[in-house]
Amino acid sequence: MDTKPPLPPFTVETATHKVRLAEDAWNSRDPERVSLVYTEDTQWRNRVEFPVGREQVKALLRRKWARELDYRLIKELWAHTEHRIAVRFAYEWHDDSGHWYRSYGNENWEFNAQGLMQRRFACINDLPIRAEDRLFHWPLGRRPDEHPSLSDLGL
Repeated sequence: MDTKPPLPPFTVETATHKVRLAEDAWNSRDPERVSLVYTEDTQWRNRVEFPVGREQVKALLRRKWARELDYRLIKELWAHTEHRIAVRFAYEWHDDSGHWYRSYGNENWEFNAQGLMQRRFACINDLPIRAEDRLFHWPLGRRPDEHPSLSDLGL
């Protein structure tokens, strides 16, 4: 069976690292890459969708990134236990009409012993913003290490 380190039980350091790895994967906007960190039978709640399994997750992500253009995400550890991690996040994107949004949310993650996420529960709210109010400025892909965190940005 595949493993995705860091593995539970999590410490502050390993949970923080796991969050950054997730952020990096999501900023790739590659549904195949992102799906590989979840169990085959993963269970999600994402807005009004409740996908089960990697194939449904990949379909959700393809729809998401076809609609949420120029997507840039920052995640931050909120709390952790031995095999669970709570995350807060924000991402900026625009629709096909050029309207910009900053989406805020929280996620609760549960991992199996191999470090694969078996459950993900997300709550997300969208805030329309003006293009000049954007805060996430880096080339598409991984957020540079020197870019401010959510806390640094006051978000």
